Amino acid sequence: MSKVIKLRKGLDINLVGAAERVLTKGGDAPGYALVPSHYRGVTPKLLVKVGDKVKAGSPLFFSKEHPEVLFTAPVSGEVSAINRGEKRKILSIVVRPDGERQSEQFDTCPIGDLTRERVRETLLRAGFWPMLVQRPFGVIADTAATPKAIFISGLDTAPLAPELNFLVQDQGEHLIAGLEVLKKLTDGKVHLTVGTDTTAGVLSRIKQAEIHHIEGPHPAGNVGVQIAHIDPINKGDLVWTVELQHVAMIGRLFMTGTVDMTKIVALTGSEVVKPRYFKVISGALISSITDGNLRPQDAGEERGVRIISGNPLTGIKVVPDDIEGYLGFYHNQVTVIPEGNKYEFLGWAMPRISKFSASHSYFSWMFPKKRYNLDTNLNGGPRAFVQTGIYDRVLPMNIYPLYLIKAVMAGDIDKMENLGIYEVLEEDLALCEFIDPSKNEWQATLSRGIELMIKELN
Repeated sequence: MSKVIKLRKGLDINLVGAAERVLTKGGDAPGYALVPSHYRGVTPKLLVKVGDKVKAGSPLFFSKEHPEVLFTAPVSGEVSAINRGEKRKILSIVVRPDGERQSEQFDTCPIGDLTRERVRETLLRAGFWPMLVQRPFGVIADTAATPKAIFISGLDTAPLAPELNFLVQDQGEHLIAGLEVLKKLTDGKVHLTVGTDTTAGVLSRIKQAEIHHIEGPHPAGNVGVQIAHIDPINKGDLVWTVELQHVAMIGRLFMTGTVDMTKIVALTGSEVVKPRYFKVISGALISSITDGNLRPQDAGEERGVRIISGNPLTGIKVVPDDIEGYLGFYHNQVTVIPEGNKYEFLGWAMPRISKFSASHSYFSWMFPKKRYNLDTNLNGGPRAFVQTGIYDRVLPMNIYPLYLIKAVMAGDIDKMENLGIYEVLEEDLALCEFIDPSKNEWQATLSRGIELMIKELN
């Protein structure tokens, strides 16, 4: 086994509602959509209109910034809606499935015979290029660039995260093919990081990538943390990352010549009756997963739930059947937790054994294995930063998160560069936001800093 990366810093948040290893095959959703806001830095230019017939892999729009990057339909059917917001901004392009599962056809050949240019052309035509995310800044990969390495995380340590080995349990052949394809895109290595407990399943048998083992609390599963400990990003470096299930989709594309965006997602959270896994197609309407699976609300109860595409720390709030209420392109999880709409009198002064605490503020720290039913209550309002060292305790990277976020607030480009903005994305600072006693929005602030950097460098 390769050298084990052991992390001490971080924080595991044990929540009620983890998914059981039970797979339910979901039927067709009423609609599937591409939501342009799920991709950083993309201004969509439409290629279809309402009523057009499409197949899986038919282009729906392209990126104004990079016209060669196409975004394609996940299913065959009819374009049923093009939803717009203020100033006619495109919010979502919806396809109503026809149930026929037709796909555009793409050439196949032995993977060993593929050239870099042919891989690039096929990924672009099929709409798979957005699966390649470039660091720094988490944008869609530059089609003209060659990364120094490609990183894939085979471990997810976020709250209620799905078991990635389970998600690809039947995709071994496609996963291997996908890794071989990705090797064509870099002169460096393809890295796959797994947990030290990965001793069985398809990930334990992978030989087509540089394997690394990691252990420790969240955010050990974040690919950014793994990059920082394996091959850190310096100014001028380009690194690409790919979601594990997207690797399998890429393998299927090159083995079959068809677009199949089937994936497995975990339905999790304390408000779910039976948390488990569902086989769906990317971009499915969220309500097709949650309907009939949530805990009924008691009469007179003002509970309310928060439905999240993704995990509770970094996911996107969605409203069922809303024009943007679709599964995120990069998400393998749907989480449903209570809304924090209840006021607690003197809550801060109570023992609160049933409440989670990242410090020793409550007696709950005495029960490290206990699972908690957390809601969305901030338990306070934003205020000036408190100068403490708590943020460094949850970020196992060689940066100073508080100073970085202050540099972002000040708009100081030089300090942002020197303090490590090239190394992090929003998910890497999510725990800092979670434990922040000042209730500041770290992820939104960092996002503004990244947008400023992109604008400055372009």
